[in-house]
Amino acid sequence: MRIDAHSHVWLENGGLNRGRLDGLIDACDRLAIDEAWVSCPITRGMGDPEEVRRCNDAVLEAVRLHPQRLRGYCFVVPGYYREAIAEMDRCLAEGMIGIKLYHQYFINDPAVFPVIEKAIREDIPILSHAGHPAGERDRRQQPKISDGVHFADLACRYPEAKLIMGHIGGGGDYEWSLQAIADAPSVFADTSGSVIDEGMIEYAAQLLGTERLVFGCDESEEAGVGKMLGADLTEEERDAIFWRNAMGLLRSRS
Repeated sequence: MRIDAHSHVWLENGGLNRGRLDGLIDACDRLAIDEAWVSCPITRGMGDPEEVRRCNDAVLEAVRLHPQRLRGYCFVVPGYYREAIAEMDRCLAEGMIGIKLYHQYFINDPAVFPVIEKAIREDIPILSHAGHPAGERDRRQQPKISDGVHFADLACRYPEAKLIMGHIGGGGDYEWSLQAIADAPSVFADTSGSVIDEGMIEYAAQLLGTERLVFGCDESEEAGVGKMLGADLTEEERDAIFWRNAMGLLRSRS
């Protein structure tokens, strides 16, 4: 079994982009990915609560179209506190399985705390966009992108939170970020991103343990599956990353 715990659907003209969705399902079919867990984040600016709702409506529509293949994350902008909590209630009632955060706030910003506390009460995972950009240009484009230090700090404050640090293969200096969360046992890392450096999966597994890694692609499905199949892992370790760890995060909702 393979679960892509970090994937996306997108808006087009205010609604679900069916073409991009069809491409995702086709990739999953070709690469034997049984499930994809999808979100639709606002990637530029703060957006507003209405835009957030449209994003989540697109996820709900995608899941309704492919109920056996997709599960949804509820995207929220924590600064809209009341609206964010209400949107979480709405989305969870519709069957979504986790929360998606992007780079509107550092994940350890106090504005995010009510969302984290709500996720803890609901016993659901929080997947956050993450990275440690190496270049000045990338840092300017995402000035509040969270890296391993932010995740480790939040985990110290909320050790019971189920945190997933997004795309070790797509956020700059992955070794730096992995080292930062090494002593934060409640923080998982997903393997997604287009970077396929030799030894990346093995490095993460050695540093964190395979029990803290979840498989993800972030729309780079060929790279995502390829680096997992090419990694020097036992079949038991590969299965843990491919699906067992992700399902363990959904104990109360699987």
